[in-house]
Amino acid sequence: MADLALARKVLETEAAAILALVGRVDARFEAAVDLLRNCRGRVIVTGMGKSGIICRKIAATLTSTGTPAFFLHPAEATHGDLGVLQADDVVLALSYSGETDEILRLLETIRRLGAKLIAITGAPASSLAQAADVAIDCSVTEEACPMNLVPTASTTASLALGDALAMTLLVEKGFKQEDFVNLHPGGKLGKRLMRVESLMHGGNGCPVVHAETRMQDVIYEMSRKGLGMTCVVDGGSALLGIITDGDLRRQMERGPGILALTAAEVMTRGPVAIPPTTLAAEALNIMESRKITSIVVVDGANRVTGVVHLHDLWRTEMF
Repeated sequence: MADLALARKVLETEAAAILALVGRVDARFEAAVDLLRNCRGRVIVTGMGKSGIICRKIAATLTSTGTPAFFLHPAEATHGDLGVLQADDVVLALSYSGETDEILRLLETIRRLGAKLIAITGAPASSLAQAADVAIDCSVTEEACPMNLVPTASTTASLALGDALAMTLLVEKGFKQEDFVNLHPGGKLGKRLMRVESLMHGGNGCPVVHAETRMQDVIYEMSRKGLGMTCVVDGGSALLGIITDGDLRRQMERGPGILALTAAEVMTRGPVAIPPTTLAAEALNIMESRKITSIVVVDGANRVTGVVHLHDLWRTEMF
């Protein structure tokens, strides 16, 4: 039988290690953020062993949120890879002991170039901490390992601290949702963040009629485009209203004379409309809150540029 008590203890120990960091978000943390924000080069994240794995994730998080960063293996660095390090870079070094030989061998080059050094370590009095421009204490009272040997709580704490730096830096640099979209064009996340201009039915695929169009031709346009609706525009293509399948049914319930009417007499005025830069996820939220299946896309002059249907979002498998 699995030792569930031990599993719970592991989670409790690691959670406690992260919570202990809250009180260490102080002037040193702020100084580290300032160094990262003012970095004119790249952020070089380095660490050995388990710390190196954490470094890779921190570098990936920084890069994905607008701060150029990459992982430098400290052992490989002393065999030629140190050539990537430049004076304008900031080195973010992780070493729980602060005495990792491979990391310490980088210090001379970092100082000679004039690059800045941020240390994340569990030993504030260590050689690495003393050499750093800023040293952040990520010490833990115990590892989650029953033998108190395997890096567990300490690596979790380092990862959480890296996330805290990245998220604080994100806000400091004014990184916005639109910037995130540009850096994440692929995968399920990228699809959720697509703009509706890349999903909408535009051009000849967009159902459009004019206000004076007779309903016989309106129904033909709706059937031909297959979206269950059509936009109604004026002579300049500005949106006046929409006609949906529901509008047709309600009009037919009032009497048999629907074909004698014009689009303007049947349309619903003031429909929901969004700009082409609206995110797909936001469009879906609007559809769900308004209980509608289509949204008209308009430009800054209220001219119809396309239509987004609920099925277009579903087909992208983004939700």
